[in-house]
Amino acid sequence: MSQTAFDFEAVSITGEPVALSQYRGRVMLVVNTASECGFTPQFKGLEELWREFQARGLVIVGFPSNEFGGQDPGSNDDIASFCQLNYGVSFPMMGKIKVNGAEAHPLWRWLKGEKPGILGTQVIKWNFTKFLVGRDGEVIKRYAPNDTPASLKADIEAALGQ
Repeated sequence: MSQTAFDFEAVSITGEPVALSQYRGRVMLVVNTASECGFTPQFKGLEELWREFQARGLVIVGFPSNEFGGQDPGSNDDIASFCQLNYGVSFPMMGKIKVNGAEAHPLWRWLKGEKPGILGTQVIKWNFTKFLVGRDGEVIKRYAPNDTPASLKADIEAALGQ
């Protein structure tokens, strides 16, 4: 049986283990985030998507990363406070991870393999790269950092309708 997103685990931003299997049957939007990036205001749009579609089965999972320009240097507590205070983030946030290289989180290695970027590259190029995962745990689509959360609505609606 092939692997799905629901086969992975992570650690929440507050330090608890999170089995992604708890989201089985839901649509996931997985995002690598940063608190000091030009795309950081996307937290607002992500929170809007979460509030609009949560009841229909969407879960947004944020993974802070400090890999790109050192734009998330704070501790997990700092990041959680920033997201809550500045953007009212209430969707699940995981602890800080790496998304590239030998130390990349296993979920992110899998996501990149399932939906490579332009020209087949498996590298995450910048903060706020997004992956839409269907109710079956398979990756539906990969989005670039400059794809706004609002621009994903039609794809999310389609995934929720499946």
